[in-house]
Amino acid sequence: MERSLVLIKPDAVKSKNVGNIISIYEKNDFQIEQIKILIPDELLLSRHYEEHKGKDFYGELIEFMRSDRVVAMVLSGNNAIKEIRRINGSTNPFEAEEGTIRKTYGTGLTMNAVHSSASNEEAEREISIWFQQ
Repeated sequence: MERSLVLIKPDAVKSKNVGNIISIYEKNDFQIEQIKILIPDELLLSRHYEEHKGKDFYGELIEFMRSDRVVAMVLSGNNAIKEIRRINGSTNPFEAEEGTIRKTYGTGLTMNAVHSSASNEEAEREISIWFQQ
């Protein structure tokens, strides 16, 4: 049983698609272990996006992620990392496959509706940042 951090980003929250997105994960047999809604502060986001510091898009990304509420979840299930990323689709919604969350709800590279962990190691790191235990 794997775990993944999933973030429903401010664009999907503003467009009232939180329930639709959560339902997709549940229909694919993922369990919600933890969930919370928050407006993340700069410190939390700087820890989460540490690998992007210094990149051209970093400031815009942080500003966007602080613009409204984020739904942070820990999902668990079989092959969670790989399967959740498949369900999410390509980071670029315009390149994502039909039927994926990003194709359906994303509107741009930053405003792509969701984030999920890329590996088991990243999942544990991200979960510890968003759900400090």
